[in-house]
Amino acid sequence: MFAANGTFRRMLQGGDETKTLSLIQVGTAGSMAGGVMAFVNCPVELLKVKLQTQYGPSGGVVAAAAGSNVTKPYTGVLDAGIRTFRQQGMKGLYRGMDITLLREIPSYFSYFVTYEGTKRILAHFNHNGKVEDLSTPELLLAGGVAGFGAWFPCYPQDVIKSRMQSNLTYKNTLECFRSLQVEAQGGNWKVWFKGFGPTMARAFPANAATFFFYEMTMKLMRGE
Repeated sequence: MFAANGTFRRMLQGGDETKTLSLIQVGTAGSMAGGVMAFVNCPVELLKVKLQTQYGPSGGVVAAAAGSNVTKPYTGVLDAGIRTFRQQGMKGLYRGMDITLLREIPSYFSYFVTYEGTKRILAHFNHNGKVEDLSTPELLLAGGVAGFGAWFPCYPQDVIKSRMQSNLTYKNTLECFRSLQVEAQGGNWKVWFKGFGPTMARAFPANAATFFFYEMTMKLMRGE
């Protein structure tokens, strides 16, 4: 993620790493990194979903979630990956790729804009605009806020993706979307935000730590 984002940021800087990018440019680099990460995250998350949903309430294997009519449970990620590939090919591993792209591109745009924007605001009020002088608590705050920013523009897309990947009865993403839309119109509008609370509760600390360690690693690499 950070490697891809750094590559696209340098492209937008035109080789001048001292150039300060606008927030739109920061977001553009982030969205391009999101497009790259979608190709990694789609199969990884698909296998995770398969493992998490292969058992029904009674403890039996759910064939639709498992991805076939075989009722033998997966023994792990590798087994799930091999069996999915054998049964459905690469298309099976990239089921839900379209909605994953629609999730990642706006998510990463918002993620990096929120992080960079929060840093600049904190630097403006506390350090005369010098983001390099931000304290540890300030960096943690910026990272945590970025975690919220990453999820707000894409949570419904994530719900569609998870439903699509866990249930093979849907022929395509549009059919899955329409199914959820019918549920929402029937009064269950919360279907678009299932699990939103726990996700937000994890988002702040997880991303605060992620960005903090990223900043510390970059400082070490620069010899600071």
